[in-house]
Amino acid sequence: MKSSLFDSLCEALLSKHACATVSNLATDKQCFVQSGNAGGDLELSSADIQSVEEMIAADVSGHIAKTDLFVRVYGPNYRMIIVGAVHIAQALAPMAQLAGFDVTIIDPREAFVQASRLSDVASIREWPDDGVTKLEPDLRTAIVTLTHDPKLDDPALAAALKSDAFYIGSLGSKKTHAKRIRRLTEQGFTDADLSRIHGPVGLDIGAKTPSEIAVSILGEVVTIRRLVAA
Repeated sequence: MKSSLFDSLCEALLSKHACATVSNLATDKQCFVQSGNAGGDLELSSADIQSVEEMIAADVSGHIAKTDLFVRVYGPNYRMIIVGAVHIAQALAPMAQLAGFDVTIIDPREAFVQASRLSDVASIREWPDDGVTKLEPDLRTAIVTLTHDPKLDDPALAAALKSDAFYIGSLGSKKTHAKRIRRLTEQGFTDADLSRIHGPVGLDIGAKTPSEIAVSILGEVVTIRRLVAA
């Protein structure tokens, strides 16, 4: 790999932007692709660039059909933003980390954060909407609200709905979720917007304990992630 391509790759990885290198296996020429732009000594057609972008979005490396082009995709870790340093978060955060997610907890309540036993997890002690906005959720981000308090969950969900997060989930019963939807509707969000929220959060596996609920949430997040990438 030429130094210019290597520098571009390092810069993208440091800034946590998904990208790819493309190699022509017949000529050894290469290029670097990010955000629809290609650079290097290998010229790509618009169709090839589109194929590379689709592979970047799917987080899948491989050959482009009927060509000598091999695409190596580089993507930052998927992220999970958890709103609420509660008991479920104590189980969900380490599970998500084991599944390869970079986890950040948002909770403005100092006492909750200190008592949460999540000292090894990054945390932001700000109001949820400010914290979510600061983290700039993208297509590789899942957002889960767990406080069960509208004063905290609703602002976080409002910020999440304005982002490109691939998954948004919120803890609460069907009755609680219906009330939540009404409040967010009054804020101007459409039915299409609100359909992005998974509520009650998690797969229906009959979960009861915090750890079981965490399993159901992570299972749903992974399911949606794979569907998006398919």
